[in-house]
Amino acid sequence: MTVPIVLVAAAALVDVDGRVLIGQRPEGKHLAGLWEFPGGKVEPGERPEEALIRELDEELGIQVKEACLAPFVFASHAYDSFHLLMPLWLCRRWDGVVTQRHHAALAWVRPNRLAEYPMPPADLPLVAYLRDLL
Repeated sequence: MTVPIVLVAAAALVDVDGRVLIGQRPEGKHLAGLWEFPGGKVEPGERPEEALIRELDEELGIQVKEACLAPFVFASHAYDSFHLLMPLWLCRRWDGVVTQRHHAALAWVRPNRLAEYPMPPADLPLVAYLRDLL
């Protein structure tokens, strides 16, 4: 049986204090209540970087330049009905103020404390990379 591959672009926004932004998935969404890195699905014909810039604006109200996105690591995870491929970029510079528009809550978390937040299975492996390399 073949399952669709869903491409999702995500960012680890890192503030001047070295904390990473995560958002809590809202009620009514798949995996509601879990914490995730901001981002979203790449639309047909869209490059992952373009999708991430669009999603960060939609979800958080910030503007990011492509030059400020540093490719970091990716997740590949099989869910029951689809396979998720999620590149994660590091981003330390953006314009605007991070605003809660989409998530139930936002949290700036030190990398060594990210494991204390329940996350979707695809996001979990990324935590160790952030903890070890930031």
